[in-house]
Order: sequence, then structure tokens, then C-alpha cells
Amino acid sequence: MIGRKKEIERIDNLLASNRSEFLAVTGRRRVGKTFLIDTLLRDHYCFSMTGIQNGHTSAQLVNFGVKLAEYNTAFAPKAPENWQMAFLYLKDYLKTLDRNQKQVIFIDELPWVSTPKSGFIQMLAHLWNDYLSKEPHFILVICGSATSWISKKILNDPGGLHNRVTENIHLFPFTLSETYEFLKSRGLQFTLQEVAKIYMTLGGVPFYLENLRKGESFAVAIERICFSPNGILHNEYNNLFNALFNHAELHQEIAAALASQNSGMTHADLLKLLKMPQATGSYQRAIEELMVSDFVSELTPFGKKKRGSLYQLIDEYCIFYHRFIKPNKKYTPGMWQQLAESQSYKVWAGYAFEMLCHKHIDAIKRALGIAAVYTQIYSLNVPGNLEVEGFQVDLLIDRKDDCINLCEIKFHSGPFTITKEEYQQLVSKRQRFIDYTGTKKQVFLTLITNYGVTSNAYAREVVDAEVRLEALLSG
Repeated sequence: MIGRKKEIERIDNLLASNRSEFLAVTGRRRVGKTFLIDTLLRDHYCFSMTGIQNGHTSAQLVNFGVKLAEYNTAFAPKAPENWQMAFLYLKDYLKTLDRNQKQVIFIDELPWVSTPKSGFIQMLAHLWNDYLSKEPHFILVICGSATSWISKKILNDPGGLHNRVTENIHLFPFTLSETYEFLKSRGLQFTLQEVAKIYMTLGGVPFYLENLRKGESFAVAIERICFSPNGILHNEYNNLFNALFNHAELHQEIAAALASQNSGMTHADLLKLLKMPQATGSYQRAIEELMVSDFVSELTPFGKKKRGSLYQLIDEYCIFYHRFIKPNKKYTPGMWQQLAESQSYKVWAGYAFEMLCHKHIDAIKRALGIAAVYTQIYSLNVPGNLEVEGFQVDLLIDRKDDCINLCEIKFHSGPFTITKEEYQQLVSKRQRFIDYTGTKKQVFLTLITNYGVTSNAYAREVVDAEVRLEALLSG
């Protein structure tokens, strides 16, 4: 298994526990939740089932009966009348098991199982409170991609499941380092530069990465899986949202709106683009669900309060879909190679590399030698006017040791060379930042690049610190 060291340790602790445990595993669809649980706990399964997407209560109950018969040969396959009877049958079976070893009950895609007005959650809570929690040898594992649903209905349930979950694992996509290791483990010989471009396109989602093949370049692989009509990710977008959210239309509209703006949008700007006169309850719920599910992040610009927050789409595949896949549904061979030569590709690549850096702040801090320093991370976009020229800071590391790293992020086809004009722009930007913020801290100009910075007089004069792509592999 690649990565997941902390998650493995936490699950090992559950297996060693002298009490019953209730584990909830959440995370983005395709991120590897079921694989993690199966790999670490399959040998301990005494019962497992997976919910049926869009299945009615009757279908879920039939599925339950069939799965129970697979584990309990004394149970004749039949559909329980309701969830109260279903968990009664399960409880009778569980009482026959060896109490000297951990017994794992795994319910995958739990939000699909719990259909409206079925009583599933209430009966699950009763099973835990009345029986499982009073025994020393069970691990109840629930899992689902609908993170917002599990958060609301299980983790923050005000009823029978309130504070009952004993361990909560939220699984994130791979880091760049884990992506590099994963691809290497599958015998794929991509260069680090190509791995970075793959990450910028697909993110660190294991299921997406599994579809890359030996002998393919980045360009060939992306064309096949994203643009070809039979490509695994050609129509993934709608399936992704419909599997995660009820009435996903508004979620998709918000994602599409945010995908159009690199630096994020305020509530007011987003509502204007959505043609909504004000924030409705449905809008607020959709935003919150997108954030909990790792599609959108809330950013506070430097020097502003929460009211100035920006909302930014941070899922790599969703951004790539809106930038390139959706506008180019009519496939012609060689399409992606052509698109990769366009100006829109260069704009996207610069932004995508910027986001990659934001997701690997710990590695950047290690490279700068400030891993132990408390920091806050910001971006800054100051609009200009007739009197003052505006400026933008890609990444701002505000440090507790009275220093600030003003980071310029550059993604180029080779080493980045600072010309006289760029030297003057960098010097001017640093001074404008100092004047605009009134900061008394020491400001270090830092360049983060994929190929490094050419050493010349301008670079030696203006660059205080440099971070290369290789450094991001450290975290």
C-alpha cells in the first residue's frame, strides 16, 4: 500500500483495542476508501455489504439478506421486512461469533443504504447502543463518498449516534510524492515533470492514476482517458457529482462558476455569476457540502477578515474538465496535443502548478528551512486603478518569526530566466506589497519553479530563496 501511514496506524490501534470501536471513513469518490478498509480489515470481516446507488429500501433489504446469508450459512437468503428485523437477524448471528478476536462489520456506501424514512439510522444506532458497544470485540466500520451526508447524519447526529463514532478517518488524495511512488510501483516510467503534469490534471486520486499505461507519455495518456469517447474520465464529471450529492445541479453550477476564476470568488461575485439575487438555504448547503467533500476551499486574503473570504475550486479533475474536456466533447485524434500548444493551456498550467504548491506547503516550508516555524498561508490580489498599479502574490507565507516569504510561482518548459524587465517587476512588487500592507516584517522574495531559476546577475540580486519541484517530493 502506498502512503496512508497514519491511517494504517490508527486502524491497527482499533484492532488492538480492548473495547468495541466505531470507525467512520470518508473522503472523495475514487480516493481509495474501500481499498484501505479491505486491505487492512478483510481478514476480520464477519459481515460486509455495499449500498445500492438509487436503490429503494426494498432493494437495500434484499441486498442485506443476501449478504447475511453469505456470512451466516444458517440464515436462509431472504429480505427482512424492515431494518429492525434486519439488525435483529444480524445480532442473532453476531452472538455466535468468537469473542476472543476482533469481528468487523463493514457497511460501504452507507448513504445509499439509508433511504428516506427507512429507519436505517435509528436501527443502526440501536444496534450499536444496545449491543455492539457493550461487547469488547467488534469494529463497526461505515464508509461513504458522500462526506457531507455522513458528517451530518452520523458524526454530528443529535440523536442515537451522537458522539458514538470512536475513530474518524478522512482519506485525502495522494500527495505528489505518493503519486510518484504509486506510478513507479506500477512500472510506469514517467519523469518528475510529467508526474507533476499528471497531478495537475488528475490530482492524487488513485482510481484515476490506475488508468495510466506503460509506454504512454503524459499527452497520449490524457487524450485517451479524458478526451476519447470511451475514456474512463470522459463522462466522469456528472457521475461524480450525482453519486455524492442529492439534487446535484446547484453543486455543479457552483463548481462551473468557480472553475472560471483562477483566484477564487467572493460570495457576492459567485451569486452574481449564478444569477441569484441572494444566498438561499440551498446555496449555503451546497457550498458547505462542496467544502466538506474537498472540492472547494475557503480562503482568507492577507489582511482581511472572514467576510472577505474567497471560495476556490480545488479539485484538479473538475477544473481540467471545465477548462478542456467539456468545451471539446467532439473528439478528433491528436486533440489534446493541439490544446496543449494553446495559450489557454499555458494559463491553466500556471494556475494548476500554483494550486499544487498550495497543497504542498509543508514540503515548501521544509525546503525553506522553516518547518518548525508557525506560519499562516495566504494569497493576495490587489486591483489597480488610475493612480496605482495593482499586483498579485501567488503564495504568501506569513511567519511567526517576523518574516514573510513572498512567493512567485513559475511553471515553464525549462529553467526560468529573470530578465531585466522581470527583475524590475519583482523589485517593484515587493515594495508595493510593503507599502500596501505597511508590514514591518522582513520580506523575502521566494521563487518556486518546476525547473529551477537560471543563475544570472538579476536572479542573484533579487531572489532570496528558491524552491524546485524536486523539493515537493518530501511531503
